[in-house]
Amino acid sequence: MQMNDSQRIPASKEKVWAALNNPEILKQCIPGCQSLEMTTPNEMTATVVLRVGPVKATFGGKVTLSDLDPPNSYRITGEGNSGIAGFAKGGATVKLSEESPDVTILFYEVDAQIGGKLAQLGGRLIDSTAKKLAGEFFASFGEVVGGAAVAAG
Repeated sequence: MQMNDSQRIPASKEKVWAALNNPEILKQCIPGCQSLEMTTPNEMTATVVLRVGPVKATFGGKVTLSDLDPPNSYRITGEGNSGIAGFAKGGATVKLSEESPDVTILFYEVDAQIGGKLAQLGGRLIDSTAKKLAGEFFASFGEVVGGAAVAAG
């Protein structure tokens, strides 16, 4: 599954970049995220509860940041295992473009793979769920970062 889109965020590029590297902000924005902790400057461990159709699963795994080009772009990759329900792994390439000093456009390309019991649910259900989750993450991220900028300004 692959998708790409963009999100307009009313905040400076530096503020958006800092938020993309802040586990507390990422935790608020990742749908179903129960915990997210920085283990090294480029790695975090996460616990996420997701529902895909009739299957609800808790995934434990890690999140890695790579291809870092501050404050312009990076790749965020996650891999989680849910035991009997299967595994999920995916990532997003995130690029920031400055529309103005106070507005940043965040472009993203997402790819995801799943296996195990989850993979038996059907491609369309998986794709629609993945697109919904990615959309929720980036919309929430825009609100958290942009809302904080408006409140602080």
